[in-house]
Amino acid sequence: MKQFSLATVAVLAFLATFAGPDPVARAASVLARIDISEQRMTVFVDGRRAARWPVSTARRGYRTPVGTFRPGRMYKRYFSKKYHGSPMPYSVFFHGGYAIHGTNAIRSLGRPASHGCIRLHPDNARQLFTMIERHGKRNARIVITR
Repeated sequence: MKQFSLATVAVLAFLATFAGPDPVARAASVLARIDISEQRMTVFVDGRRAARWPVSTARRGYRTPVGTFRPGRMYKRYFSKKYHGSPMPYSVFFHGGYAIHGTNAIRSLGRPASHGCIRLHPDNARQLFTMIERHGKRNARIVITR
């Protein structure tokens, strides 16, 4: 019985050398950390800071959810169904109807101005979207703090 077990282990080890590393283990991780009090997003890829951008989160009377989330639906072109068809380029939805997305209101970046979504400059939204797309939604996290 021991010989069979050792032989099985040897064969499995031999086959594993041809299989290569697990794709999930190889994949990079993306962390988008949003600080509501600073109105800033810092993006980390594999633990290294990749970007830091101003954002706009919820203005008075609205809220941006706080917590840790995974990206959900993602759209390069999206228009709000709730707020008069407003453009939301490079949308990364993370909690129901809440998303990180580009905005045309770039003068408001750095201060609360949204209905709850996290607004970015469209170029920065595209970069974040591309990072998440490249590394996979399963390997990305969105952390929002006050």
